[in-house]
Amino acid sequence: MITEIKGLHHVTSMAGNAQKNNDFFTKTLGLRRVKKTVNFDAPDVYHLYYGDELGTPGSVMTYFPFPNIGRARHGTGEVGDTEFAVAPGALAFWEQRLVQEGVKGLSRETSFGESRLRFAGPDGDGFALVEAARDERAPWAGSDVPEDMGIKGFSGARFRVKNAAASVELLRFMGYEVTERDGDITRLVLPGGNGADRIDLHQMPSAPMAQQGAGSVHHIAFAVEDRAAQLAVRKQLMDTGYQVTPVIDRDYFWAIYFRTPGGILFEVATNEPGFDRDEDTAHLGEALKLPKQHAHLRDRIEAILPPLSN
Repeated sequence: MITEIKGLHHVTSMAGNAQKNNDFFTKTLGLRRVKKTVNFDAPDVYHLYYGDELGTPGSVMTYFPFPNIGRARHGTGEVGDTEFAVAPGALAFWEQRLVQEGVKGLSRETSFGESRLRFAGPDGDGFALVEAARDERAPWAGSDVPEDMGIKGFSGARFRVKNAAASVELLRFMGYEVTERDGDITRLVLPGGNGADRIDLHQMPSAPMAQQGAGSVHHIAFAVEDRAAQLAVRKQLMDTGYQVTPVIDRDYFWAIYFRTPGGILFEVATNEPGFDRDEDTAHLGEALKLPKQHAHLRDRIEAILPPLSN
């Protein structure tokens, strides 16, 4: 069994309009933009990162905003809801705030004894705010959201799968434990994790397969401490029969990727070196940062990318 995984690292999704995406996460949700860079494989497209003050692993939502992308078709084989942790009693504040902001898809529910507020992002993305009683992480204090109401990071994610059995087997191999079942939903929790340490599997055998587009999660990343831990995880996955990519340098972390039996793309990312490797902490996310292989194209890239205000 893999013991190096600490919980979630980041979740990466696709969007349409970059400015709307930026405003939703920094203004409506009160997260900090911790990095403004570009897609490594499509440098004419932003890669935007939002999280807590430092972009701590377990807090970071990232986006590729493709201007002409079509909307996603949601279904199985995808991350359905990305879940953020807030303090107990915070949902009333958030429900009022999201109504005032015109956010769609709001609904209150209780799942596994927890209060949840579900809502949709600008492209129909699935999100939930979850009241987390024992979460000591500090929210970003630089927005107009009161600090005691702020988003602390992820609590976890809810996957939609045709059959949960293979995903349960994989997650248990990755160190997660089945803790509860509620109808068609199985909850797995990583003991001693980083707070972003639970996965719910929603088994939906009759639902169609998802088709990616704006509002889709592209991949979900799990955190390991360093490159040595990542290599150990890679070896264990490959020894079990998974096809895993070589290690890829993503500037702010190193990454490996593999496809799950349920169809979801998993990444394993290092906590090092972090988002402050090329910007002072006080100015994270302000300047456009380019991967070294695209640095010589700065003038062309800046001319193509749409202006993005803070």
